[in-house]
Amino acid sequence: EVKLVESGGGLVQPGGSTTLSCTGSGYIFSNEPMRWFRQAPGKEREFVAGTNWSGDETDYATSVQGRFTISRDNANNMLYLQMNDLKPEDTATYYCNIRYTNYYGQGTQVTVSS
Repeated sequence: EVKLVESGGGLVQPGGSTTLSCTGSGYIFSNEPMRWFRQAPGKEREFVAGTNWSGDETDYATSVQGRFTISRDNANNMLYLQMNDLKPEDTATYYCNIRYTNYYGQGTQVTVSS
């Protein structure tokens, strides 16, 4: 059974930083490109960042370019999202995803507020 579990997040002040983690199991993690999405209340889920299987190719939504960094540790089946200079508009539930599939985790909440 494919399983994705996100962790991290919480309440962060504007301008602050946090790192999200995602653990993948039930498939060969190192073979699959991965992505982060987010969904704010009342809005559709949107792409945030993506990486290829090795982590040496990444892409980002314009809104997070230069502030967020996606990375992965294939030895430990882990995907990360380093989030810096957070803004209130980054408040959302964040999900990891196996690219080209409908597999998502349960999500982790990030709230940016003073």
